[in-house]
Amino acid sequence: MSLVRLKIKGISYSQTQNGAYALILNEVEGDRKLPIVIGAFEAQSIAIALEKEIKPPRPLTHDLFKNFADRFDIVIKQVIIHKLVDGVFYSSIICERDGIEEIIDARTSDAIALALRFNAPIFTYKTILDKAGIFLKFSSKETEKKENDESIVVDEILQEGETVEIDSGATDGYTELSIDELEQELKKAVANEDYEKAAKLRDEISKRN
Repeated sequence: MSLVRLKIKGISYSQTQNGAYALILNEVEGDRKLPIVIGAFEAQSIAIALEKEIKPPRPLTHDLFKNFADRFDIVIKQVIIHKLVDGVFYSSIICERDGIEEIIDARTSDAIALALRFNAPIFTYKTILDKAGIFLKFSSKETEKKENDESIVVDEILQEGETVEIDSGATDGYTELSIDELEQELKKAVANEDYEKAAKLRDEISKRN
């Protein structure tokens, strides 16, 4: 079976599932998207890995794993989303140490959070993308208003292009703050380990630049 390389398109808070986030993966050489529902912790961990300017004062779980792996010369070579059963994606982490390759089962959200930290490529099989991949090109407003919740969540993500969103709700008054004030609030949020707030602030700063 042929592998298809994926990249992260965006993250958005799910309007239909409380505490759930939608992670959208895009095939590198194509237009199909692969939407995956993940938890809040994993969404924040992935967002922090994407937002290079946000540095947690203490390592998160995935950062700790990265530090542990570095200490013992373990390298993650790639992540493969290899199975889809009843809407649940299953992934494998391909690792290497001393020239010996190992395959470790992992939740897809954890695997992707680690892949980002190791700069490892993310793949899935063509059969999975054929089954679960979706196109997000709307030709009319009527099409955009489909009742399909998954498409609505994905559409919200793509409206922001490459921006990573942690919450698609209100901006909590951040639009009224200056860039300097936003930067100060960002530093405070990171120091307090409030990464959801930090991501919102980072998003607002990115919109200004």
